[in-house]
Amino acid sequence: MSVDTFIPEIWNAAIKEPYEKNLIYGQPNVASNAWMGQITGIGDTVHISRLTAPTIKDYKKGTAIEVEEVNTEATALHIDQGKYFAFRVHDVDKVQAAGDFQGPATHSAGINLRDGADQYLAGLLKDGALAANKLGTLQVVNDDPSKAGDKQTTAFKTLVQLSEKLNAQSVPTAGRYVVVGPKTYSALLMDPRFTRVDASGNEDGLRNGIVGRAVGFDVLVSNNAPSTAGRELAIAGVPDAFAFASQLVETEALRDPSHFGDIVRGLNVYGAAVTRPEGIATADINVVDPAGAPVAAA
Repeated sequence: MSVDTFIPEIWNAAIKEPYEKNLIYGQPNVASNAWMGQITGIGDTVHISRLTAPTIKDYKKGTAIEVEEVNTEATALHIDQGKYFAFRVHDVDKVQAAGDFQGPATHSAGINLRDGADQYLAGLLKDGALAANKLGTLQVVNDDPSKAGDKQTTAFKTLVQLSEKLNAQSVPTAGRYVVVGPKTYSALLMDPRFTRVDASGNEDGLRNGIVGRAVGFDVLVSNNAPSTAGRELAIAGVPDAFAFASQLVETEALRDPSHFGDIVRGLNVYGAAVTRPEGIATADINVVDPAGAPVAAA
């Protein structure tokens, strides 16, 4: 790589591949990406509008039909997050290197950008659910479900309760997901209702992070699941409840005026918004053994 041969489009594509491939909370089956192409830089605002539901009225023969105005509800998607990378490649290192700088550099940049975005999105989802859709803290046993003690529950039953919360809000069943942390996933694996292929409905992962299917949810696992005092937050919902837009707006190379080498730098801007709080449900999960002792992360 050198300034003379630097092609921004190639670098952007190489960075986006690991960024999008590993994104959990920002992928299309968790967040709506319909507004990706509408941002050009940090400070942009995308206005997301949706029509309110019309009133259903009784019809009587001979009675005039009443026509009402349909209003819109708007949510502002602010592109207020910006993350950049910048690194130097010395000329002497390029000469001595046996391999390619571009591959490892772009892969690392994509992974690190993804982690920052994923943590930000998880935090918004954590706070975005309706109060009525938050299960609170549950003591989930990491063992055979039959060993669950008093005031303990199972990870599988927690999914059932999250589904119940969404059902109570008349949330569509199509496209439902739940993202869990690694300890919660471990507890799910203890339950044959989750591990049976006929129960999960799927033998392999279809999208980023998917580890199975249960209770009408695509089940995903993420190391970026929000954690408080060792507890993991499980987040369930539908993509229409959450919007995410991200753009790698600048990638450039230039000669370093202070060193014999090149500088490569890039800027990623993004923003997200909860558009339908009723479409998100959460559970604060404390994974314990049957004796009630917290289970440490593997």
